[in-house]
Amino acid sequence: MLEDPRPIPLTLEPLDDFLIVEMTDEESETRAGLILPASTETECAAGIVTAVGPDAEGIAPGDKVLFLKEAGYAVRFAGHAVKVLRRHELIARFHD
Repeated sequence: MLEDPRPIPLTLEPLDDFLIVEMTDEESETRAGLILPASTETECAAGIVTAVGPDAEGIAPGDKVLFLKEAGYAVRFAGHAVKVLRRHELIARFHD
């Protein structure tokens, strides 16, 4: 007889120069006036870095970044859509 599966707490920890970026879905405007559209017509996407591998220099969790939509790997983890990217796939970091 099989027992009911128990939830196993998992943490997504990137290796090497990979980083985890949580996608931002909605169009947003930064305090500086930069509009980040959520439209599928744009080639760039925005997100917030949630985890950084040990070799991803110059980026920290909490940074807001831009990257090409087709860059990296789309992953669904713990009910959240995230991108797993390499450090060199980032286009810019922005501050608002």
